Amino acid sequence: MAYLGIDIGGTKVVLALAGERGEGLRSVRRPMSLSGDWRQDLDGLVGWAREWLGEARADLRRIGVSVPGPADPLQGRVLNPPNLPGWLDVPLGPELERALGVETRIENDANAAALAEHAYGSGRGIDDLVYLTMSTGIGGGVISGGQLVRGAFGAAGEAGHVPIQVGGALCACGLRGCLEAYVGGNAWRDRLRREAPAQGRVAALAGGNRADILPEHLVEAAREGDAYAVDAFGVWLEHLASGLVPLVMLLEPRRIVLGTIAAAAGEALCFAPLRSRVAARLWPQQAARLEIVPAALGRALPERAGLAVALEGVEGTLG
Repeated sequence: MAYLGIDIGGTKVVLALAGERGEGLRSVRRPMSLSGDWRQDLDGLVGWAREWLGEARADLRRIGVSVPGPADPLQGRVLNPPNLPGWLDVPLGPELERALGVETRIENDANAAALAEHAYGSGRGIDDLVYLTMSTGIGGGVISGGQLVRGAFGAAGEAGHVPIQVGGALCACGLRGCLEAYVGGNAWRDRLRREAPAQGRVAALAGGNRADILPEHLVEAAREGDAYAVDAFGVWLEHLASGLVPLVMLLEPRRIVLGTIAAAAGEALCFAPLRSRVAARLWPQQAARLEIVPAALGRALPERAGLAVALEGVEGTLG
């Protein structure tokens, strides 16, 4: 039997096909064609999938889809992702089942990434973990007792919107004080462009223009020892620790897995000082048992995310 994973993003689609233990993996990607009409977009995706699958389509047992949130996995619906214009309340799961004749499950991309890291990456063999995407925004996924936690309506795990400051900075979600408003890539970028010294090292790494500063410029400057960058990265770590501590108190994970920005920053700059900051706010026995590690899948995540959704619960893969 074969399982098909589909990872849908605003700029690309990845298809991945494998057996029930993830064996024989093959994948392909192409740009995401967006017309503004989800039906037209989906028709193009289905046609491409049929062509790529060929004779393997007859062996398909299940399809798993990783989609940008917000999404309703219980109903198989994509609700209103900002990077998929025209995809408003799309019954993606039912439509794919009808078109391809196979059971289809969908998850928001953060939950799908948590499943993928649990099955193939830094969460392998760990039954209680929290995964945080740390790119333009902050997404989260929770594995408890080896199972993905979805909540009553499918939206559990939104760690990026844990409030860390009452009445604080406005978040893209419309609330104030969310973790994402302080450590999410877009919010951090905008803050750096306002606050970084115009003649400083961070701006220099951005070509001398503050309007072009990105978080990776600050990370590079901090590695070089630039005083402003080191201090600003320390503030970022303090905010991140403020968001992680309530997750530990509430969920008691054995491991926290951090992706993208944190993973790129590395052990010396990010993870070692972050562990110290988090430990200082926990009971000693909690701190001694908690692991905070970088995500492992990196560029392989898109081909693993949808596949992990398809394989969830299959004996020999995700339990």
